[in-house]
Amino acid sequence: MWSEASSVLHELRWRREISGELAQIALDRLTVANVSPRRPKGLIEEAWRVADRLGWAKTYDAEYLALARLLRCRLVTTDAKLKSAGSGLVNVIGPADL
Repeated sequence: MWSEASSVLHELRWRREISGELAQIALDRLTVANVSPRRPKGLIEEAWRVADRLGWAKTYDAEYLALARLLRCRLVTTDAKLKSAGSGLVNVIGPADL
């Protein structure tokens, strides 16, 4: 739920279908919703920063990069696009690099 809702809000803002102010209000409400999250604190916000930096509308892939940044670890992926785009932000490797 968290990833999907955050990504949709970011995409709507990115496409200028809603204002940045409305997106922030919705994001703030999402983060205080009475649902128990299972994610590192700040993951959604960091994913938005990563998506903005990389020029992405959606935050799905940005969440992987954001999580690696927050956990200060390498990201292992078979996704060449993600590896290429994210290598400037975190240490992104492929399975063969292990």
